[in-house]
Amino acid sequence: MSEPKTLQDAIIYFANPDNCLDYLGRRRWPNGVSCPTCGRTDVSFVTARRVWQCKSRHARSQFSIKVGTIFEDSPLGLDKWLLTMWMLANCKNGVSSYEISRATGITQKSTWFMLQRIRLALQDGETGGKLGGEVEVDETFIGGKSRNMHKSIRERRITGTGGKDKTPILGMLERGGKVRAAVVRDRRKKTLDTLVRSHVESGSAIYTDTLPSYNDLGNDYQHQMVDHAVEYVNGNVHTNGMENFWSLLKRTIGGTYVSVEPFHLFRYVDEQAFRFNNRIEMNDSDRFDLAVRQIVGRRLTWKEVTGKVGKQQGAAN
Repeated sequence: MSEPKTLQDAIIYFANPDNCLDYLGRRRWPNGVSCPTCGRTDVSFVTARRVWQCKSRHARSQFSIKVGTIFEDSPLGLDKWLLTMWMLANCKNGVSSYEISRATGITQKSTWFMLQRIRLALQDGETGGKLGGEVEVDETFIGGKSRNMHKSIRERRITGTGGKDKTPILGMLERGGKVRAAVVRDRRKKTLDTLVRSHVESGSAIYTDTLPSYNDLGNDYQHQMVDHAVEYVNGNVHTNGMENFWSLLKRTIGGTYVSVEPFHLFRYVDEQAFRFNNRIEMNDSDRFDLAVRQIVGRRLTWKEVTGKVGKQQGAAN
């Protein structure tokens, strides 16, 4: 059977364990299987257990396709992992853990953990270098709307106006290219200026709103601003591209995920950026293929995703 092109194809194709191994193996080891521990290539396949045996004698000489990937130590079958990855990489507004749970029969707690591990694989490694040319820079806030909250919850959570009780995100979009977005502590000049300079090539044209935190960008960039109190577009000066990305992100969080803790927000931003950056030149199977190629060398444990590692280290210190 040829490799899947649609979700229906993927369900049928990955129901066969041999197809799962073949698909992942050819992308993880294009030059042949090698031991994740020592790198040795003369390994043998143990058919009964679907693992490989390294000829060298060392710890973990037997390894599966999951070792060294986001799937490591997961008892769930690859058919469920790959189906979930296909949906997350291609559903425009994301897919909730409850929906995956109903579709696969896995508990919601487990599917939530699966999705967080897959989002790690969707992170952009920034291998393309800095953004350049014309770059739009804008910020937004993620948080509940006070008008949608019960009075008692609103009184507890909303202590100020504007974005005081929300989480800020800074986004940078290269026109005709990719978007980069990151959760930030605040909108102060030092925070935003440092992030912009680390992601945008010096000398590029930068378009922002009139937030004072951007005032010093004119020293190293061709910086122009648009005053949103007066207009949203002034010739070529606007941030409408970033506004488009914000609308997609907020529709995903508000419509699909409903409520996202600030601790995990960056993972959902990475997920949306992956789909946005690969929306034009790739179809569903291409995006899935790219996601699969990024699973190696990335690991997220339950303690890390729940924040227990940091708490334990803090207690020890």
